[in-house]
Amino acid sequence: MIELFFVACLLTDPETCTDHSLLFEEQNGLFTCMLQGQNELARWSETHPTVQVREWKCRYADQDERKA
Repeated sequence: MIELFFVACLLTDPETCTDHSLLFEEQNGLFTCMLQGQNELARWSETHPTVQVREWKCRYADQDERKA
């Protein structure tokens, strides 16, 4: 699976952030995730108006930041 990993922070308290992810079929690959990622994040943001996406990236779902 391909993971669209992103960090979203509260608009009222920008230092309060949480990690989130959306999963894609692996057959679409990382490149497709990069192309579609902004659209997916825009849709997600519409349903979460109290937060703002601070950063995002595409990676394989089994990757863990602690391992890097």
